[in-house]
Amino acid sequence: MPSLVSPFGKVRAVLFDLDGTLIDSAPDLGAAADRLRTDRGMDSIPLHLYRSMAGAGARGMLSVALGITPEHPDFAVLREEFFVNYERCLHERTNAFDGVPELLESLAHRALMWGVVTNKISRFTSLITQRMPLFARAGAIVSGDTTPYPKPHPAPLLEAARRIGVAPHQCIYVGDDERDIQAGRVAGMKTVAAMYGYLGAKVPQDGWGADAMIFSPAELLKMLEAD
Repeated sequence: MPSLVSPFGKVRAVLFDLDGTLIDSAPDLGAAADRLRTDRGMDSIPLHLYRSMAGAGARGMLSVALGITPEHPDFAVLREEFFVNYERCLHERTNAFDGVPELLESLAHRALMWGVVTNKISRFTSLITQRMPLFARAGAIVSGDTTPYPKPHPAPLLEAARRIGVAPHQCIYVGDDERDIQAGRVAGMKTVAAMYGYLGAKVPQDGWGADAMIFSPAELLKMLEAD
């Protein structure tokens, strides 16, 4: 399998988080959550209030829309209502971030493998990746329920490396959340913080200690240029 010499050493595969790293799904996630409000006669709230918490999935969306946490007695019921809403609209406004198609095309041109490791459950991951041509060349797609443990546990990343057929230390993991960097480091991979992503409520100044930070997908290409 081809490898490429970069500032990270010999790289044979690049793994990516999904939401906030490869695709901007916040508009559909926010719309699904906002419907919980409007269906109850509450005012709609702006997308930017949902965006920063989009990487936290249902937990984040319900906290913004209704101000509830997983400890709330109705959380499970409301989460399923959110899931149904999201299932109905998850392709209406979701698109790849600018530069992502070119990035993935460049990886393919260099004969480098790439894959997706997300905490989004397969119920939604499969719908998105099957319907978006962007993912046709993915060597592995690992969802939050593929292994017994989601990120920040390293198990999903190690499973992706196993499926692609590369050693973890020859992989880079790119994500926009602290748990992405934590999982990558424990898995023995080099890590890249996608600072253009959702990032959570507090924007980190150091990329959570990642090996590198990028502010656009195109910056990763520059880092992967052969010496």
